[in-house]
Amino acid sequence: MLDVLDKINSFLWGTPSLVLLFGTGLFLTLVLRGIQFRRLFYAFKLAFTKEKPSASTDSSEGDISNFKTLMTALSATIGNGNIAGVATAITIGGPGAIFWMWVVGLVGMATKYAEALLAMKYRVKNKNGEYSGGPMYYVEKGLGRKWKFLGVAFALFGAFAALGIGNSVQSNTIADVMTSSFSINPWITGITLAVLTALIIFGGIQRISTVASFFVPIMAFLYIGGSLLIIFINYDMIIPSFSLIFEYAFNPVAAAGGFGGVVVAEAVRSGFSKGIFSNESGLGTAALIAGNAKTDHPVKQALVAMTGTFIVTIIVCTMTGLVLLITGFWDPSGGLLSGVVHDPSLDGGALTSAAFGHALGTAGEYIVSFSVVFFGFSTIVGWYMYGEKCFEYLTNYRFIVPYRLVYVIATFAGAIANLNVVWKFADMANALMMIPNLIALILLYKVISSETKHYFNEYLPATTKKK
Repeated sequence: MLDVLDKINSFLWGTPSLVLLFGTGLFLTLVLRGIQFRRLFYAFKLAFTKEKPSASTDSSEGDISNFKTLMTALSATIGNGNIAGVATAITIGGPGAIFWMWVVGLVGMATKYAEALLAMKYRVKNKNGEYSGGPMYYVEKGLGRKWKFLGVAFALFGAFAALGIGNSVQSNTIADVMTSSFSINPWITGITLAVLTALIIFGGIQRISTVASFFVPIMAFLYIGGSLLIIFINYDMIIPSFSLIFEYAFNPVAAAGGFGGVVVAEAVRSGFSKGIFSNESGLGTAALIAGNAKTDHPVKQALVAMTGTFIVTIIVCTMTGLVLLITGFWDPSGGLLSGVVHDPSLDGGALTSAAFGHALGTAGEYIVSFSVVFFGFSTIVGWYMYGEKCFEYLTNYRFIVPYRLVYVIATFAGAIANLNVVWKFADMANALMMIPNLIALILLYKVISSETKHYFNEYLPATTKKK
């Protein structure tokens, strides 16, 4: 079974898929004339300042603020991939992989922008009086009912992926950390996570967004703060670390010490794949929450959404990468900087934890341990919203309570089970979510372009004059 799933995933997440993801982002970047670069500061202003309604009659439409929408999306996106995924990318692809993560992140900002814009434009009100948006709605309403099968496919795979990669896989990772770091039995971790998850998700989107708005800043401060402390203590290593990134982005890394050496193609592939996993641009997940934003124009929420990709990849992943390079923990022999020799069997999150521990002692290891717990739990909560929106589309808001119960059970089961098969199925579901979403983005590019032009050429100047 595992061998078959590995082959399927190798195909689904192979070079063609990565090229399609990157190509779509590049295409949208050109269509939007590099909006992620031209409007980045304005986007952050929208994300972190209170919305000032215009005289528009629909200015109050929506369920949660731009900030809460961003925090909810980040709660699901900032995950253990930012800790373990970056370490894996560097050990496989060398320091140059970080550069290619930046590239795919910057291009992916245009993809995330387009997803959120379409989610807002084609959102609907559900039976509970809340807004619902996402790829299934802009597929059906934007492309027409003849394309509905793509929307159904996205929702089906999304509802399953939420139970796997967004839930049980995360609780399993948390349980492992709690056992290794604090000797806490996985059953206790599983029960605790299940109870906390139930208390939050049964409170609906308002409680979920409130919890996300509380957790995300704390976990970001904890992890980024610890990373910056290591970087500042070793400030003389900053320039050499960036030199490694740029040098090996375009040149092969020769085998040295414990590092096996890599070619440039491997650095590109590793950086692209882990970059996409870290920010989820192109998967359509952020669009599932973007439709709930309380704003008076789709472009506003689209701009806010794209800041999430910048935060996740350009800031959080870079922090992890720099710590690994500065401490020399990307190479078992100590790499080219510090000369620190470490256990060659370490990889993923364990490697990042060892790097933090070397730089800051036990406190550093605890920073990573608590970050894994916070990141994992916030992902469980954030991905629930994704799963519910998909399940809601499939069942017309019927059986939501049973889905919540299944989600809580999956949280507990993940903490105590061996999840190799679930991991593989979840990876497959993620890939199958991506395909219908990217098709819709490409076919609806004219809508994305026209809405953007309307906002900046007509709407924004008009509201500016009113002020």
